[in-house]
Amino acid sequence: MTAGDAAMVVALADSLFFDIDLDAARSRVLLFLVVGFAPFLVVAPLIGPLIDRVAGGRRLVIQVVALARVFLMILMAQFLDELALFPLVFAALVLQKTYAVSKSAIVPSTVRSEAELVEANSKLGLIAGLTGAVAVVPAAILLKGISASAALIYGALLFGAAFVAATRLSPDVVASDEVDATETEQLHSSNVKLGSIAMIVLRANVGFTFFHLAFWLRSRDQGTLWFAAVVGVSAMASMLGNAIAPRVKSRLTEEAMLSTALIVSAVAGLSVSLLGGPVGAVMLAGTINLMAALGRLSFESILQRDAPGANQGRAFAVFETRFQLAWVIGAFVAVALQVPGSVGFLIVGVAAVIASIYLLGERRAERGRVGGGSRGVSRRQRGRARGQAPQSRSGSAPNRDH
Repeated sequence: MTAGDAAMVVALADSLFFDIDLDAARSRVLLFLVVGFAPFLVVAPLIGPLIDRVAGGRRLVIQVVALARVFLMILMAQFLDELALFPLVFAALVLQKTYAVSKSAIVPSTVRSEAELVEANSKLGLIAGLTGAVAVVPAAILLKGISASAALIYGALLFGAAFVAATRLSPDVVASDEVDATETEQLHSSNVKLGSIAMIVLRANVGFTFFHLAFWLRSRDQGTLWFAAVVGVSAMASMLGNAIAPRVKSRLTEEAMLSTALIVSAVAGLSVSLLGGPVGAVMLAGTINLMAALGRLSFESILQRDAPGANQGRAFAVFETRFQLAWVIGAFVAVALQVPGSVGFLIVGVAAVIASIYLLGERRAERGRVGGGSRGVSRRQRGRARGQAPQSRSGSAPNRDH
């Protein structure tokens, strides 16, 4: 899937999608962001739970998405210089987000234990980055040596290969039972809620940065080359984030990782707003994507740690849908605002600053509540201890393990 996406991006470099007048392009992108993503954002939360209860439901979604991408790539090759290219590209983006949600749901069924889940997602991200980087080379050769249509057909073949690979996925049921009270309570715990807010801001910044730079760089000399640099650096940064995330996690708590991701994003946005220029834009894009990759792994760890009673596949799908919504909202704001480059960079930094302050305040308040409650519990426990014998280690072990 990632290789096919990379081929599509390369093939579109010399297409009408990037050559059309800026004002016309902006209005069309706004239109298709609304028309294209609205059904996905409404349907996904409603249909997702039904798919999760069907054997092989998520596998089927991935297979359908892969086949649909094959047909879309073939259609793009035919309508490369016509306005029909716009809805085709946005249909491809919607399917890309659909795949991301289903992938998040199905990954837990491919590992032997939940302890391997975060590592598996990290490796998947790293493999995807490497695959995308390798796939760009043939696509670029076909683009320059033959035509953009040839690069799109190459991408169609890659999506065909994705379909074949998807048939080998296990046809497991993601979630056979309804959400119970324990799962609901755990998924609404303070750490999970704050972690999801941090990820929403990080993913919104990714969407905003991508579309802001897509339009702003086009207004500058060699804008296409600079935007290509943004895409390349963003992909490498995401790959780096997936590669180093396990090591970072061994040194920092999950909450500290998310806080660091927001703080670094804030510093990068505010600094680049002063620096300005295409070089600063490339640096910001790389930083934002790196922090989003680190944040994703830390949030997944929080979800596993604080919601052990939740169905991981269903939970990942629910949160991934929210994060994709954040990406779309960030993209929409970037296209609608039409602000200069430095102002857009400032928006990225300010959003991360506000999120950092909010999370810091909430965590301090939570520590205050827990601290006060702990003192009360300690007094009650001491009172019970006077009249009760201490529990044996064997009696308390199951609770600790759980």
